[in-house]
Amino acid sequence: MTKEDLKSLVLPDAPGVYFFLDARKKILYIGKATSLKNRVRSYFAPDLKDKRSELIENMVAEAISIDVTETESVLEALILETNLIRSHKPRFNTRSKDDKSYNHLVITNEEWPRVLVVRGRDISEKFLKEEIKYEFGPFPSGLLLRDALKIVRKLFKFYDTKQPLGSEKTKMARGKIDFNRQIGLYPEPDKRDEYLTTIRHLGLFFKGKKKTIIKEIEREMMRAAKAEEFELASRLKKQLFALQHIEDIALVKSDNTFARTVSARVEAYDIAHMAGQDMVGVMVVIQNAEALKSDYRKFKIKTLKQANDPAALREVLRRRFSHTEWPLPDLIVVDGNSIQKNAAESLLKDLNLAIPVAAVVKDDRHKAAGILTTSEIESKYKFDILLANAESHRFAINYYRNLARKRMKF
Repeated sequence: MTKEDLKSLVLPDAPGVYFFLDARKKILYIGKATSLKNRVRSYFAPDLKDKRSELIENMVAEAISIDVTETESVLEALILETNLIRSHKPRFNTRSKDDKSYNHLVITNEEWPRVLVVRGRDISEKFLKEEIKYEFGPFPSGLLLRDALKIVRKLFKFYDTKQPLGSEKTKMARGKIDFNRQIGLYPEPDKRDEYLTTIRHLGLFFKGKKKTIIKEIEREMMRAAKAEEFELASRLKKQLFALQHIEDIALVKSDNTFARTVSARVEAYDIAHMAGQDMVGVMVVIQNAEALKSDYRKFKIKTLKQANDPAALREVLRRRFSHTEWPLPDLIVVDGNSIQKNAAESLLKDLNLAIPVAAVVKDDRHKAAGILTTSEIESKYKFDILLANAESHRFAINYYRNLARKRMKF
């Protein structure tokens, strides 16, 4: 598709989900938007490759048409996008290929079900299949999911304790639950039936069935009014209004921030040793301002006997890119100066990889003093660059110390 093709599209300035389709109407990519009009248009900007990725640029070139589904709120767009990606697994939604490090929403199948955020890789370790009532995800952005749950909590009160209700072992844990009940964060202990209805409604909400919930609440509100249960009717009326007027301004802000970096996978590398002894290298990954620790990697330097950080970096990068099953980064961050940056760029050139490199220069106290890269990359990814560099340094030092400690024992 080209910018000219946009002229024939009528795109609403409203939240929703958009679909890029190929010639056979097969879905290539699914995304969500605060404004469908603005978001879809952003895919036809001349700097798309720099702002998003070459993968997304290729997707737009392959697409023949665009379809959209409007939602009543950004929150519902987030939920619909997640459900559709999980169902269709579009080729260009790279996160649908390996979602083990992303967050999922799990609602437990207990006497008092709990609503928990769990990493995909941890679900099978923490729960048996029959212990899960509902499970939704993956949600690529932990920030967006946390903001979404803050909004959801205003609609549905739910428990999110680490341990099942009733298994608290300390007075402090029981006191925290009582306090959260008093301030209206947790449901009352004598209203289990009402709570189970809330959990069912919560499940329906994350399935995208808000209209079903509204109809049920309207019926119950009418019944309560006829039975002169005015307190219950008033509470249901407030819940109904909240559902029909979801206040998700915080999610709008988070979504706008997330949209700028949604495709950016930042890999940072560092080398650690003591005068060439126990020389190691590491790779860490930052995406959407979060550490993807399941993608961290450690490398024992095999080709060097003396200290040579640039050569060690080249070895690490060469071994890293021999793993064609690992996702390619959008940006590489190295610790050092132009020497390390040049070493990385030289290796990437040898491998015919066009990936930008940023180097974080340190001062005498090993604090970040500057970033060697283009002004555009620095302004766009400065937070991720510094976070990735700090995390790679921490990871490398810990790895080196563990190896040195083991060597000294023998």
